[in-house]
Amino acid sequence: MRASPDRCAPTRHPRRWAGGLLVLGLLLIAPLAQAEQRFINIGTGGVTGVYYPAGQHLCRLFNTRRDSHGMRCTAESTGGSVFNLNMVRSGDMDFGVAQSDLQYHAYHGSRRFEDFGPADHLRAMFSLHPEPLTLVVRPDADIAGIDDLPGKRVNIGNPGSGQRTLMEELMEELGWDHDTFRRVSELPSREQAQALCDNRIDAFVFSVGHPSAAIQEPIATCDARLVSIEGPAIEALIDSTPYYLTAVIPADTYPGQDEDVHTYGVGATLVTSSRTSDTAAYELTRAVFENFDTFRGLHPAFSALEREGMVDEGLSAPMHPGARRYFREAGLIND
Repeated sequence: MRASPDRCAPTRHPRRWAGGLLVLGLLLIAPLAQAEQRFINIGTGGVTGVYYPAGQHLCRLFNTRRDSHGMRCTAESTGGSVFNLNMVRSGDMDFGVAQSDLQYHAYHGSRRFEDFGPADHLRAMFSLHPEPLTLVVRPDADIAGIDDLPGKRVNIGNPGSGQRTLMEELMEELGWDHDTFRRVSELPSREQAQALCDNRIDAFVFSVGHPSAAIQEPIATCDARLVSIEGPAIEALIDSTPYYLTAVIPADTYPGQDEDVHTYGVGATLVTSSRTSDTAAYELTRAVFENFDTFRGLHPAFSALEREGMVDEGLSAPMHPGARRYFREAGLIND
């Protein structure tokens, strides 16, 4: 008897089988590729600062076009600028809000980023609000200026935060160290107002956009005051860096603030890396700038923003191609 042909043998239709395997492989790979583009996240800061609502508003605008670009954005509360830069650098976050000085140091591998070396893959998106370094003191602390801080109980911010970096550079310029103060605290921004009003510290410094709930709270709770940060040492610090600028917190920004407060500071910027897709960077930039008036109205700290300034102020890393593409289309850059 003749043996019946093996109906299961794949050799009868080699092309069909090869095609089937190819299709199966594509079906397995496609969901993974799509998943890479399905979500983006933004590192922000403490919930009482401006970074957190900034990130929330960026995501909200981005998500309004979700049906078009197929991605979803979430904003996460984090330890602040240094944390965000490290997470973007490692690929654990797509975007992060960071101070302009820390963007500079991360990209160039200087100061606190020296041990890591330059972050060549760091990319700039656009700048956000100005962030004056703000000195907040108890009403009974006998602090009228920066020179009165020695011997006081001062919160210099948690390690990894932008305020800590600014304070460390200021202390270096003034020749101070931790022993300069009666006590040094390293509280995160969400805890410093309560510590001030509980009389556990005399003062704290905070780099933040104004007006800020983190500043309003101690003013309303225990009559805290804002004190100017100025003098020859401050002028020398500003002149020696490419990322510090003089700043003024106008009178009446907060209850009981009858005069302008003079200080200096940096700007908040949005950073990403070369790993982030051009589409994600383009769509996030588009979401903000095509709804610019809406974005400016989402928080008082954004009210003075101008499109042209957001494209270049405080940006030390190369611009991400996706952001650059939108700015070219919008006529905001010509190169």
